[in-house]
Amino acid sequence: MSALPDAVVSILDRLIVRSPYGTLLGLELVEAAEDLVRLRLPYREAVTTLGDTVHGGAIAGLVDSAATASFWASPDIPPGSRGTTIGFSLNLVSAGRGSDLVATARVRRRGREISTGEVSVQDADGKEIALALVTYKLSPPT
Repeated sequence: MSALPDAVVSILDRLIVRSPYGTLLGLELVEAAEDLVRLRLPYREAVTTLGDTVHGGAIAGLVDSAATASFWASPDIPPGSRGTTIGFSLNLVSAGRGSDLVATARVRRRGREISTGEVSVQDADGKEIALALVTYKLSPPT
């Protein structure tokens, strides 16, 4: 993994992590390297469903945001490119309870426009909460 230029990290932070939806979730950028991003979803009552259990929708939002950031985590993406998630498979393997969650997203394969990646979500103790496979379309400027 190689370090990303500051300009790329800034784009990830401004346009994905601090987007209106990322702000709503309270996402935080933990780490960014080429083809790898870690995002934190801070635990708070606003993202729970019952008691201290983090809502699956909040986890899905964390996963999609982390995956999106990983696909953009490359110095080779031309300015003016556009992207969107086109496929998403999420398995919630354990309840996220009363703890910040961290999603680690990795690009597995970069194609000309279609790429695939994987995301693992863990709680503060390192317990795996969710696993996801994400397919993303990243198109060059037209």
